[in-house]
Amino acid sequence: MAKDKLGYDDTPIIPGQNFKVHDSKRPQARVITPGTASTEEQAGEPPSDAVVLFDGTDLSSWTGRDDKAQWKVENDYMEVNPGTGDIQTKKKFGDCQLHVEWQSPHEVSGDSQGRGNSGVFLMGRYEIQVLDCYDNPTYADGATAGIYGQWPPLVNACRRPGQWQTYDIVWKVPRFRGKKVLCPARLTLIHNGVVVHHDKELIGPTTHRQVLPYEAHPEEGPLSLQDHGDLVRYRNIWYRSLRDYDE
Repeated sequence: MAKDKLGYDDTPIIPGQNFKVHDSKRPQARVITPGTASTEEQAGEPPSDAVVLFDGTDLSSWTGRDDKAQWKVENDYMEVNPGTGDIQTKKKFGDCQLHVEWQSPHEVSGDSQGRGNSGVFLMGRYEIQVLDCYDNPTYADGATAGIYGQWPPLVNACRRPGQWQTYDIVWKVPRFRGKKVLCPARLTLIHNGVVVHHDKELIGPTTHRQVLPYEAHPEEGPLSLQDHGDLVRYRNIWYRSLRDYDE
């Protein structure tokens, strides 16, 4: 291959693809600027192609009870305002890479499910548990980073109460044909840099003390955050669409 030639034209087709091995005509990957890591004191920067859902300034991208998100915003984070209800994004999205940072209260109060309880609901239906499980046992499928009521995390990677924690999620929405499930939802979850779910298949929407079957729904939905009565904080929430990844 000549030094100035980017690839080959005389190689075999890659099975299942429309391109040859080392195809000179295959499009290059888009160039983006990677994000930066967060610290305890400051949220990091999202990648340049991310859609920012909360940047620490206001809740204009969110809605809630009576069409208004009523949680508190200060010091670059939002905090649950107990009794005002769950909030959700106005924007809807499907397959994605999602980044969420959260913090349980500095002051420890309660135990089991009564300590730093909230939740991240993908598409408003599928909950990743937010809970202070640092030296705080609870039922396994309701632990921090659990797929609520279905799958416990592989490990407990919790930081101490009052420290910022991260969820990095790769989410693939379920696919339906009419009422039939063609492909169940799947997710990979990294909690504080540790894989706690790997390509895990969900059995349906999550709920308390029940098992629910899938019901057909659109391939896009909002992100919801739960008001469970505890003063849980969130910051630096963004996603990157993976809608065309398999195409």
